[in-house]
Amino acid sequence: MTRYRADGSLSWHGTVLLGGSPLKLFRLSDAGAGVVRAVLDGAPVRTAGARALIGRLLEAGALHPEPDGPGPWGPADVTAVIPVLDPDAARLASLVDALRSAGVAEVLVVDDASRPPVGALAGARVLRRDDNGGPGAARTTGLAAVRTEFVAFVDADVEVPPGWLDPLLAHLADPTVALVAPRVRSRPGPGRLARYDAEHSPLDLGPAPARIRAGTRVSYVPTAAVVVRRAALVGVGGFDPELRTGEDVDAVWRLDEAGHGCRYEPAVIVLHEPRPTVRAWIRQRVGYGRSAAPLARRHPGAVPAVSVSGWSAAVWGLGVLVPFPLGVAAGITTAGATAVLLRRRIGSWSLAVRLTGLGHLHAGRLLASAVRRAWWPVLAMAALRSRLARRILLLAVADGLRRGGPLRLADDAAYAIGVWQGARRSRTAAPLVPDLTSWPRPSRYERRRGGGSGPSTPGTPTPG
Repeated sequence: MTRYRADGSLSWHGTVLLGGSPLKLFRLSDAGAGVVRAVLDGAPVRTAGARALIGRLLEAGALHPEPDGPGPWGPADVTAVIPVLDPDAARLASLVDALRSAGVAEVLVVDDASRPPVGALAGARVLRRDDNGGPGAARTTGLAAVRTEFVAFVDADVEVPPGWLDPLLAHLADPTVALVAPRVRSRPGPGRLARYDAEHSPLDLGPAPARIRAGTRVSYVPTAAVVVRRAALVGVGGFDPELRTGEDVDAVWRLDEAGHGCRYEPAVIVLHEPRPTVRAWIRQRVGYGRSAAPLARRHPGAVPAVSVSGWSAAVWGLGVLVPFPLGVAAGITTAGATAVLLRRRIGSWSLAVRLTGLGHLHAGRLLASAVRRAWWPVLAMAALRSRLARRILLLAVADGLRRGGPLRLADDAAYAIGVWQGARRSRTAAPLVPDLTSWPRPSRYERRRGGGSGPSTPGTPTPG
């Protein structure tokens, strides 16, 4: 039996339910509210109507499944694929041993034109590519050789713990789920970079379970370690060999857009080796940013510079443009107007005011992040002549220092350089353009997908 837990955003207000990512509002009948409360207390889902309601809450990210038991699949139903390029031999051998000890059917090591070539490995079959095609092409080569129901893609610089596959495979007992990813944490180590990555690695998506979807709290997962239903991945075309970075995000989004469930299960933690030098670390962050434009072309609306309410953006814009007292007055006025709209749907003034205030605060953080991760090159040039541009940059820098110190600023600056490089190469400004969709309209990406299950609240934070 599958149990369900509430997302951290879930809150009750009579028969009105708020939750999910982006935050949604659900109006329930008394019977529907009783069903949800019973399910959260551990009762089974018995009727078609109850299953439909729970399915809608799962789709919105308001509930998360917790499989009770191992399910029908085991490690013997999994083939592990490890793409490599000039790997560390000892670390690769250790990973192969760990995967074989986990009981997988086979381990495939795909050598993406290493020099010298990867030799024979005990416990693994080595597939050689003569031309380097990048991790996406290497994973596709491995996928073509898989014959089991599932495939686990694991990077060579990842350490997997004993028993890591079983909790992930339990989610795949649900035939609608095609992909499950564990939490990827940076391996602890000495030095400032290792300490920073331990807290701020872009591969670490946090301790809370989630449905994976662009524009939500967990908008992507890396394929540093992931378990996928082979037929589903083949059905959406596998990995795009044209993408050198972001190919894993693209594949996950195509699975989701095709109607397959994708789950993030942080109860399983794997360790990823951080970059050993500042130069390699910066190159990695620039590469991440460079993937934004190709992803934006393939998934319109999924990669804006920032996604916030137009009301919230106006409040912060006025706060920068006008003297402080006028900015506060503008914030109070727009908060009141937005609260009026929310109150009509929620039925509670106190909740409407609280949501509006929190929305404005979240929007401020997101806008500061967008300055550092997308817009600083333009603002830096403008700051040579504009006091306003200098003020905006200083506010964004102060926020970055508070949220991670100088390495946070270097991280964001490197990502922004990659964003601009990718935008120039792909000839699109999409990852530099904000999505200022105001409540109750869904985001640009949600509208392209078909609107979602309800309106987003203003200022709902969206990972960038």
